[in-house]
Amino acid sequence: MGEFIGAAVGFPALLLTAAVAAVVGFWILALCRAVPSDAFEADGAALGFGGSVAAAASVVIVLGWVLDLVATVLLGRAGLTGAWFLLLSVAVLPGALALSWLLANRLFGRRRRSSPSGAHRCAAGSAVPGPDSVRTAV
Repeated sequence: MGEFIGAAVGFPALLLTAAVAAVVGFWILALCRAVPSDAFEADGAALGFGGSVAAAASVVIVLGWVLDLVATVLLGRAGLTGAWFLLLSVAVLPGALALSWLLANRLFGRRRRSSPSGAHRCAAGSAVPGPDSVRTAV
């Protein structure tokens, strides 16, 4: 347990630890309704995600933090010293963020692709025609 706490407040993971604290704070404020419900509900399609930007960014940050912690602990246990340790510890943060971006994109991309185009899902799970597929009755 001490290794993970040390890794969380250590060099590469400290940046993501602060970001995870901000994500947790945002979601606590959202649950308490101190933040408007549509504050960060922009469409994530511009970033390559389906769904909201707040959820996608939260997943990317938390996944990156977990991957960074695991890589930092494994790197510390590898027993490397000197230039190799420095080089690999600097590469851990961008590598963890890139991998978390790919995993989150895959997760949110599947959610986007599973929804049929032109139809929205209602609570019962049946397809409801979208606004562009409405026919006029005579």
